[in-house]
Amino acid sequence: MKTIKFTDIGVKIGHEQDLEAATGCTVILCEEGAVAGVDVRGGAPGTRETDLLNPANLVKKVHAVLLTGGSAFGLDAAAGVMQYLEEKNIGFETSAAKVPIVVGAVLYDLQIGKHDVRPDKKMGYKACLNAESTDCPEGNVGAGTGATVGKLLGLDYAMKGGLGAYAVQLGDLRIGAVMAVNCLGDVIDPFEGNKIIAGALNEDKLSFADSAQRLMELYSGDSLSFLHAGNTVIGVVATNAVLNKAQANRIASVAHDGLARTICPSHTMVDGDTIFALATCKVEADLNLLGYLAAHVVERAVIRAVKSADTLHGCKSFGDLNKSSNKEG
Repeated sequence: MKTIKFTDIGVKIGHEQDLEAATGCTVILCEEGAVAGVDVRGGAPGTRETDLLNPANLVKKVHAVLLTGGSAFGLDAAAGVMQYLEEKNIGFETSAAKVPIVVGAVLYDLQIGKHDVRPDKKMGYKACLNAESTDCPEGNVGAGTGATVGKLLGLDYAMKGGLGAYAVQLGDLRIGAVMAVNCLGDVIDPFEGNKIIAGALNEDKLSFADSAQRLMELYSGDSLSFLHAGNTVIGVVATNAVLNKAQANRIASVAHDGLARTICPSHTMVDGDTIFALATCKVEADLNLLGYLAAHVVERAVIRAVKSADTLHGCKSFGDLNKSSNKEG
């Protein structure tokens, strides 16, 4: 198994962001159409057109996935993606016009930067234009621009999240993930002894509070209504495997194992965790193998998202935390 670029799978990816406002969006384009599935595990999702991905429904393929900041406001960026695809004469054939099928999900990043600046039609269109490049930058880009992690104790003790991508090839099979990491919980590296690498900080801003442990300590028998509601991890797993809609939904479901291994706690009532699966249907593959690889690339993408992020608007990054810890030591 070797690592490859996310774009080697046969899809395009583009980002657009506003660093001052701390928001942005990411678009994954499948101009030839891709079979798609989705699994929403968090309790506070914000999504677009996910009902279309039910195997019982008509549309068989999508043409783009939008991952965006801005909470529900950010879904406005889908209009720009629709415009871009319509200009290219791409869409679902109807009697009057081709209608681009654009699915999407949002994360909440209004708490840093400028809450009244959100991804819009113009930003969505620019993200599509930027998808003409084969590069996939990570960190404070696209949907990961305003992402933060470890917000159990409030934003003052949170760290910077971001966007990460990771893809692999095994024989002719290719699969990868792009994840925008904006979780309530801590990010854990399963490849480094399951240690916390980003999350809620103690008052010294150098050590971790351990969100799972603090969650138990703070519980008094009442609902934890004080929990910070601005969260959510969203992402896409893309593959060149041949899948139908039911199988794509299954891969989206199994891919969440990657979140469970890297984020603690995950899938909370104040996260809207959503993963889409895309299949370009070029290579036959075993569904069991594909599920294992889907969770694996999600794990790697989550870790890369945090490690690639830069400090922004006072939210300390993985890199700066380690510099401070080494200096203090």
